[in-house]
Amino acid sequence: MSYCLNSACPHPENLTHTELCQACGAKLLLRDRYRVVQALGQGGFGATFLAKDEALPGNPYCVIKQLRPASTSAHVMQMARVLFQREATTLGKVGNHPQVPRLLDYFEANQEFYLVQEYISGSTLQQEVKRSGPFSEAGVKQFLSEVLPMLQYIHSQQVIHRDIKPANLIRRAQDKKLVLIDFGAVKDQVSPARANASENTALTQYAIGTPGYAPPEQMAMRPVYASDIYALGVTCLYLLTSKSPKDMEYDPATGEILWRQYVHVSEHFAEVLQKMLEVSVRHRYQNAAEVLRALDLEPYLDSLARSMVNQPHRSRPAGSTTPDWNSGNRTQGTVPGSIVHSSPSSPSARMAAAIRARQAKSDNSRADLTQIQTGALRRRSPQSIDGLPHSSSGMKKTDDRPATAPRKLNAEELATAYAKGRRDFTSHDLSLLQLPKVDLSGANFHSAKLCKTNLQGANLFNADFGYASLAQAICRNANFARAYLSHADLGGADLRGADLSYAYLSQANLRGANLCGADLTGAKITDEQLATARTNWATIHPSGKRGLW
Repeated sequence: MSYCLNSACPHPENLTHTELCQACGAKLLLRDRYRVVQALGQGGFGATFLAKDEALPGNPYCVIKQLRPASTSAHVMQMARVLFQREATTLGKVGNHPQVPRLLDYFEANQEFYLVQEYISGSTLQQEVKRSGPFSEAGVKQFLSEVLPMLQYIHSQQVIHRDIKPANLIRRAQDKKLVLIDFGAVKDQVSPARANASENTALTQYAIGTPGYAPPEQMAMRPVYASDIYALGVTCLYLLTSKSPKDMEYDPATGEILWRQYVHVSEHFAEVLQKMLEVSVRHRYQNAAEVLRALDLEPYLDSLARSMVNQPHRSRPAGSTTPDWNSGNRTQGTVPGSIVHSSPSSPSARMAAAIRARQAKSDNSRADLTQIQTGALRRRSPQSIDGLPHSSSGMKKTDDRPATAPRKLNAEELATAYAKGRRDFTSHDLSLLQLPKVDLSGANFHSAKLCKTNLQGANLFNADFGYASLAQAICRNANFARAYLSHADLGGADLRGADLSYAYLSQANLRGANLCGADLTGAKITDEQLATARTNWATIHPSGKRGLW
């Protein structure tokens, strides 16, 4: 089909290869190369179309965005042209990233402006959630590990996206990578309504984005880089719950989304989400790098906290200087029993301060909860729904004893706990267990030990094995599709015939792992990692091709 771009055309649909529109007589081949085949969307700024580039071999698809200023006066047209060229320059700059559509062309024709961009074939995350349901915590972590570096690049180009949401993230069919679309283009730069009201007014008014996803400062026309972090946090909530922000309750006093009742994630990840979703931009993560550091810190929190407990307390003399961890400055005063730090500004000191704040917040919450519990409940150690030790860190704790390592579960206890709804087995020692053909999909085994564990034929779809040890584990024909295995130790593991499609294996140790016959389609893995493992002609590579590496 050939689609007519004349906005006044009564019947824009024409037969394929028609040169002139049968309804209005307009030329159908735009710039003598682009043939529009379908309308994709319509808005106040103009419209978006799917087209074919007939000047290139194979006639590849592309996306054409058309801007139609409401006024055609010389002044408004000149302003629109300047803003159009500025936006095209921005798109050309950020389009160098493989997860951003490339700008292919831009031009003016018949007093209308056109942007031509790369066409991305695939499903949006919104469509994916509607089709397959919410993501697990591991799935959302994998999503963040892929999107945050891309956002870091976009911000490095002095560009704020302003409209991050599930509908603007497409999983590209070709390689299953996420692509961020719709940078607002010219529609964010020109307001047709105001331009129509006065021929002398052409606005550079920025769009406020999508209500619910845009933070307060963006709604007030003052977007910053951290505005995209907030929108990314709301996107995470949608992926975890399949609920849009308008379907969630909020605090009328602060405007904060009351989201915790809808999600079941680890305490650390909940705190990362909380800081991404801070209404106050000052208290929010300021950039993508800060979020990545917070996520990467997770496996070290418990060990660092324990090392702090073991440090001797030494009193300080009166008048000594004590670090003010919140401000980075020093205050004068006597602090009996405080810990002496040789380098208050060191990363370890800042990490320790963050943990103390986290523990203090947790202690205050427990104290408030204790006041409203009955006397009998106060004397009991917290238990999970399955009767096994349960806490946010996976450690057993009573009122009068310090936290200890989680009790080692046997295979039957693990299966029973999972069947009753438990999904968090963080830091547990599950080594040597016999778990063939067990269903543990979506479970959290972050930093867990599964050395020499038998997981042959197990369903581990979308499970979190970040920093876990699966050294010499038997995982033959196991389903690790979309599993999160960042920094996992898979040294010597038997992964013959395993489904590792779209698994996240960044920084995982694969030395000596047997990947003969394994399916690595779309997996996040490097050539260097694969070179350390065993593969054969039956191994399916990330590209989807079969054969030796």
